[in-house]
Amino acid sequence: MPVDVEGYRDYVGARLEPLRRTAYLLCGDWHTADDLVSATLVKLLRHWSRVSVMDNPDAYARRILLRVWLDERRRPWRREAAWAEVPDRAVAATGTDGAADRLTLLALLAELPPRRRAVLVLRYFCDLSVEETAQELGCTPGTVKSQSARGIEAMRARLAPMPDRVEEVRNDG
Repeated sequence: MPVDVEGYRDYVGARLEPLRRTAYLLCGDWHTADDLVSATLVKLLRHWSRVSVMDNPDAYARRILLRVWLDERRRPWRREAAWAEVPDRAVAATGTDGAADRLTLLALLAELPPRRRAVLVLRYFCDLSVEETAQELGCTPGTVKSQSARGIEAMRARLAPMPDRVEEVRNDG
């Protein structure tokens, strides 16, 4: 069956930026996000004759993107980080444009394990239901619920760390 190249071009033109943003939220790096989207689009083109007649080709494309990202995370060279010098710490922004909040959120997302991060991105960025997220990840809805709860809790714990020792103050009156 010949591939509908025009339909593929139209789809990619309409969905490229949302796929790119989703990839960025998953990996935290624009260059890697572009690589992930490129690999996703190549795989999507291979199956376009089947995908183009689906009810929800976006879900198929997201699933490919998610699997490409997880495969990339498993590669040995992605687990290594070499630095000639330790990078300087970022200066805390005082502006009210929300950039500092976005950077903090991205840093917190980057600390999460891949599956929890994927659950949070699919649930809260892509606005998928629990059932849709479970279908995308190939797991049960209960797993999605527990992973999202644990992911949010971990982000909250890192955002507002508890004091090391809380001393109780008593007032014997």
